[in-house]
Amino acid sequence: MDAAGMIGLFQGLTTAHVADACLRTKVGVRCAPSELRPLRPSDRVVGRVRPARHYGSVDIFLEALEGASPGEVLVVDNSGRRDEACVGDLIVLEAKQAGLAGMVVWGLHRDTQELIEIVLPVFSLGWCPAGPVRLDPREDGALASARVGSWTVGPDDIAMGDADGVVFLPAAQAEEIAAAARSIRKTERAQAEKMRHGTSLRRQLRFADFLARRATNPAFTLREHLRWIGGAVEE
Repeated sequence: MDAAGMIGLFQGLTTAHVADACLRTKVGVRCAPSELRPLRPSDRVVGRVRPARHYGSVDIFLEALEGASPGEVLVVDNSGRRDEACVGDLIVLEAKQAGLAGMVVWGLHRDTQELIEIVLPVFSLGWCPAGPVRLDPREDGALASARVGSWTVGPDDIAMGDADGVVFLPAAQAEEIAAAARSIRKTERAQAEKMRHGTSLRRQLRFADFLARRATNPAFTLREHLRWIGGAVEE
């Protein structure tokens, strides 16, 4: 699937929709840690992962971009370090000129004002004025996979980010997950519209029926009830 197809597939969907859809389709939910935030709240990105592990020099990013395709997301693994910035304005500008959709940095960035002006979606752990003063030995597979929090991702994964954070999903199941996410979005939008017209969520979800059934069966859960009536607040 090309970049345009990827964008179209997830058009109008949020990371929350996709995370719920992963549960519905029995795909493991891989959310980046909550500290990983967008540079701007309006930043949004979706694309296939282009991984790169950082060892103190920008050459790893330039090499990753040599093999990158437009629409990919450069996922930078700097081991979550908080003592240095590994990405600045030149690399972000280079990524933009290479046609990448955005960047996810498991580490810090710098040149914040310049990054805002470049207007490429960037997700990171925050900012730091100091760059690296180290140069560590490069490992095998430095361009094959990247770690973000407890997850290891690579070219077979899709990265999706918005104001709620970043989620990773397998590219092979993208269409199935997107279809489930659209179904969840449709249900939730209908519920919200009914609430605006005076029908409470409790009434829509027949919450009194749930409480009555749980009274006779304490093991009965709200999730079971919602699946039975077709609700989508929880999965």
